[in-house]
Amino acid sequence: MKSNSCYKFLLLLLLLCGAGWASAQTSTVKVTGTLLTQEGKPLDYATVSLLQAKDSAIVKGALSSEAGVYTFNNVKAGTYIIRATAVGYTKVSSKPFAASGNEIIIPALVLATAQKALNEVTITGIKPLIERQADKTVMNVENSVLAAGNSAIEILQRAPGVTIDKDDNISLKGKQGVTVMINDKLTYLSSSELASLLRSTDGSTIQSIELITNPSAKYDAAGNSGIINIKLKKNKQVGTNGSITAGAGYGRYYKDNTSLNLNHRDGKLNLFTTLSRGDNKRYNQIELNRNVQGTNGNNTYFTQNTDFINQRHFNNYRVGADYDFSSKNTAGFVVSGYINRESDKGDTRTRIGKVPGQPDTLLTTLSTVPQQYNNVSVNLNDRYQIDTTGQQLAVDLDYLRYKNNTQAQYDAIYQSLNGGTTRPPSFIRNQTPSTINIYTGKADYTYPFSKTLKIETGLKFSNVKTDNDLQAQKSADGVNYINDAGRTNHFLYSENIDAAYLNLNNSFKKTSVQAGLRAEYTRSDGNLITQNNQVKRSYLNFFPSIFINHEFSDKHSLGITYSRRIDRPNYEDLNPFFFYLDQYSYQQGNPFLRPQYTNAFELNYSYKKTINISAGYSRTTDVITELLYSDTISKATIITKTNLNVQNNYNLSLNTPYTVTKWWTGTVNATAFYLGFKTDTSANGPLNNGKIAYNLQSTQTYILGKSYKAELTGDYQSSLVYGYFHVKPQYSIDAGISHSFANKKANIKFAVNDIFNMRRNDVNSVAGGNVIMIRQKNETRVFRLNFTYNFGNSKIKGSSHRTAVDEGGRVKGAN
Repeated sequence: MKSNSCYKFLLLLLLLCGAGWASAQTSTVKVTGTLLTQEGKPLDYATVSLLQAKDSAIVKGALSSEAGVYTFNNVKAGTYIIRATAVGYTKVSSKPFAASGNEIIIPALVLATAQKALNEVTITGIKPLIERQADKTVMNVENSVLAAGNSAIEILQRAPGVTIDKDDNISLKGKQGVTVMINDKLTYLSSSELASLLRSTDGSTIQSIELITNPSAKYDAAGNSGIINIKLKKNKQVGTNGSITAGAGYGRYYKDNTSLNLNHRDGKLNLFTTLSRGDNKRYNQIELNRNVQGTNGNNTYFTQNTDFINQRHFNNYRVGADYDFSSKNTAGFVVSGYINRESDKGDTRTRIGKVPGQPDTLLTTLSTVPQQYNNVSVNLNDRYQIDTTGQQLAVDLDYLRYKNNTQAQYDAIYQSLNGGTTRPPSFIRNQTPSTINIYTGKADYTYPFSKTLKIETGLKFSNVKTDNDLQAQKSADGVNYINDAGRTNHFLYSENIDAAYLNLNNSFKKTSVQAGLRAEYTRSDGNLITQNNQVKRSYLNFFPSIFINHEFSDKHSLGITYSRRIDRPNYEDLNPFFFYLDQYSYQQGNPFLRPQYTNAFELNYSYKKTINISAGYSRTTDVITELLYSDTISKATIITKTNLNVQNNYNLSLNTPYTVTKWWTGTVNATAFYLGFKTDTSANGPLNNGKIAYNLQSTQTYILGKSYKAELTGDYQSSLVYGYFHVKPQYSIDAGISHSFANKKANIKFAVNDIFNMRRNDVNSVAGGNVIMIRQKNETRVFRLNFTYNFGNSKIKGSSHRTAVDEGGRVKGAN
């Protein structure tokens, strides 16, 4: 980062801080307080009202936070009363108080449990599909019609600013390098394994998706474009209750899904489980045209067509418990994982020639790749609420094991288009057992010096060990196989990361400031045993972050953020051996890949907390990018990863909900961005390119009577440039309708993805004298029917305990 940019940034911070101090001299007052249960626990999401003392007229309303804290800003001088209500608790009011000075702290209000059960509670408020909060954008999936029967990755495609390419790589505001978390826990998966996990996650189990473009120092520093946090549903009803979901879909092939959620809360004990299974058979058609440059200007032209069928069967589970050892201490455990099977079958026809449009050889390749995935993760957690001021300690211990066993068979036949064969057939196969063990532990401590000033600090360690053993064989007749020493590969990788962070939060009258610093010390060891090739690294990095938010009034607020991030290479991207795709296509890792570092700035403006505009800039050095180059002798195309010098990203986003009528509402999300890449040297020569691109998304929601709801969603992603690749536009329209009945315990949903079957993944690459054009059409138009039934006690809700669950993104393959 250039020094003059830092000076400007610091000057802006000082100006905003000065605005905060100046605002403290105005005549408005900040009112804050805490809500507690009879057991002394914080009461979250209770309704809090600020009333005029003289006539009980409502002045403002708010919800209590997870810590039971509520805040009213910009309160004019006068005499008021605080009133708090929550389902299952008696109403409570404070004594009248005079609002004067800078801040008023109301003594803690205790809400007693209601003695009589409510006959029925009907909640009419519905969260908007897209909701902008102070530090993140939230997509409330739980009640969306379009979530019916869809997987997590299909739902994620509709999130504001999110795009997913042909290889299921996730981008946020045009940038790859997204860290995906589940229930605030890292997944530790590579892009391919993460995509497989998200494809096997039933959308009916998701509550919301959080998009955090500039995370604080409390989060791991990985992810140059930010964090996507997938929140799974949590049941907070007392007694025994749950839901069951069953669904079916049809595109080119049939699909099905079922899930069961159970929860039992009785006194101090809470038990919960989620089980889901499904089958998803998909069709994929790929056309690949290549112009490979040879020696002396002799080019070879490839026209490749592949019919690809992928069949997945998934079984996911999650079981856990929370126990209140006291009113201040809650401990729990969660065991989760999946046992999945996948089968990939490909039929590829490659026409090869020396003259464009005049092939002389036909290569037919039949591939069969069955895979098995077995993952288990165990989490132990403890939350200790030290006092009622907000001082608390949280500890998490995690163990994760990923086990993948892949077998691949490739049968290739060479034929002359003039008749006969050009060379003997090729039969090769390989087995790829892979095991990954991950151990992590962390402790987070919060200490409030006052109602406005608090400190957060914590420690974390992680240890990762991977074992990839590629065993390869070849045959001349398809019957008798011998070891293929040229492709056999045993790669071990270990990585240790020790981290510590410190966050300081302070709020003035209208301005809140959070400054943080995170330190991470990394030690890694990559060992290719078959070639006695070992690469060791160790490095210490510091990651500062700062967040400033200023409320000019109830209508206008402005925030500025800065953070530094890192992306370490995926484990398989470091493996230097060749992975066979077909006779003329290989994938190779790069053991010398360096981490990439990003400095990101963002400016956010909100009007009435509904219209949200953000502008951002980030600069990434040593950016990790996919590279395609060709061997001039074998004519094979090799796919690998390399470090480019720099990537610049400028982005501008707009998100706003709107209401047409009482029964018709909608949201619009628009993101424009510029991606620019530059490097001096690479296998394909220098690079200096970039392009302005944009993404538009709109969702319409229609309330049709008391029991019907319909949704219509459209999105458009313009063409863009990413490194050496030019990506063509993508667009689709989805629709769905739902009907609730049986006292709203039952719900049936019908939805159609990509109604007009328009979504494609088309990419061009021109580099190093080679031209590659990829045309890909997946099975995107799918009709889905889903049924959900809720059973058990749902009359009174109790306080929930939020526990750490499901940690387990840099490994590569879990369905």
